[in-house]
Amino acid sequence: MLQVTDIRENKDKYVKALAKRGIDAASTLEEVLKADEERRSSQAQLDEVLAQSNSYSKEIGKLFKSGDVQKANELKEKTVELKESSKQLNEQMLTASEKLQQLLYTLPNIPNDLVPTGTDEADNEEIFKEGEIPKLIEGALPHWELAKKYDLIDFELGVKITGAGFPVYKGKGARLQRAMIAYFLDKNTSAGYTEFQVPHLVNEASGYGTGQLPDKEGQMYHVGVDDLYLIPTSEVPITNMFRGELLNNSDLPITCTGYTPCFRREAGSYGAHVRGLNRLHQFDKVELVRIEHPDNSYKALDGMVEHVKDILRELKLPYRILRLCGGDLGFTSALTYDFEVFSTAQDRWLEISSVSNFETFQANRLKLRFKDTDGKNKLLHTLNGSSLALPRVLAGILENNQTEDGIKIPEVLVPYCGFDFIN
Repeated sequence: MLQVTDIRENKDKYVKALAKRGIDAASTLEEVLKADEERRSSQAQLDEVLAQSNSYSKEIGKLFKSGDVQKANELKEKTVELKESSKQLNEQMLTASEKLQQLLYTLPNIPNDLVPTGTDEADNEEIFKEGEIPKLIEGALPHWELAKKYDLIDFELGVKITGAGFPVYKGKGARLQRAMIAYFLDKNTSAGYTEFQVPHLVNEASGYGTGQLPDKEGQMYHVGVDDLYLIPTSEVPITNMFRGELLNNSDLPITCTGYTPCFRREAGSYGAHVRGLNRLHQFDKVELVRIEHPDNSYKALDGMVEHVKDILRELKLPYRILRLCGGDLGFTSALTYDFEVFSTAQDRWLEISSVSNFETFQANRLKLRFKDTDGKNKLLHTLNGSSLALPRVLAGILENNQTEDGIKIPEVLVPYCGFDFIN
């Protein structure tokens, strides 16, 4: 969430920056400043009324002691009037504050200067590519056909149990899933990240804290009876562990990793491009979350990018990195790098990770601060990245490693799954 003080000081700059996202924010920013002025004016008047009321209360006590009962009663009548005024001013202030909060919730993060201008994914910048795209055997199959051929995933059974987008992994398919989760977690913890197991449902405050609410409310599964949300990513519960905290410089950086299933309604997603594992309502993902000093967050972001690169090199998957343009940038992000694996059987790139710096956007919502060396409390920077999302990684492994005799397993996963070939 943007800060009102920053909007007041940088309004024109913010209008220009948000135009990168294809948003004309001028009128909304004006409304924000107007609501803030109303809030501050009501607060100032309320403070004056309360101060006057306190002054009268002290005077009344003195008058009663001195025996001037008539004057004391006159002042008591005035305090009654002041109490009514304070009630009205307090209501005005709360109304203005609520309006201000709701307006701020509608504004996305300010893109970093590195974010290219653009309207959609076609305008994203490819900044890195690595790995040789394999030449597949004649008659190579997409992963959903391979999963059926080798009895690894049953998509129809998932439809029977729940619905489309909830696959059932079987036999070596299930073991390969478990192997990837363990491998990703081991890579992350060996790099210094602390592993957490977190709840798979969160409350509304957590959804607002990391920015899924109200922006992505329609994409989240809501348990109405208990007013809880199934998590779309472990970023939400992990980052919210630090909601409301005041940290010390010595606590930084905080580096976390965790595995969870993820739940996304993916409303409106359909067509051939979402077949098989390409788009699911429930999928597994291992996540990275960092809490950083503002001066170090972009160095940390570069480190996260290198970390994901290393994982993909060990998996021997051809991949590329995109710097997302303003029109494709997530609501909460200041800068995002997407990793995509090339699916040779589908002849297309599949997104398997996003690594993002949110700067102070989430921290402001979370009231997550640190005491700097100058003694002042300041907002921290939050970052997160997939390390990795499993479905499309599995799709890439199955499709790119298929042979006439079966599917070769990447060497790095063999110790985890206990087999080197699927046939």
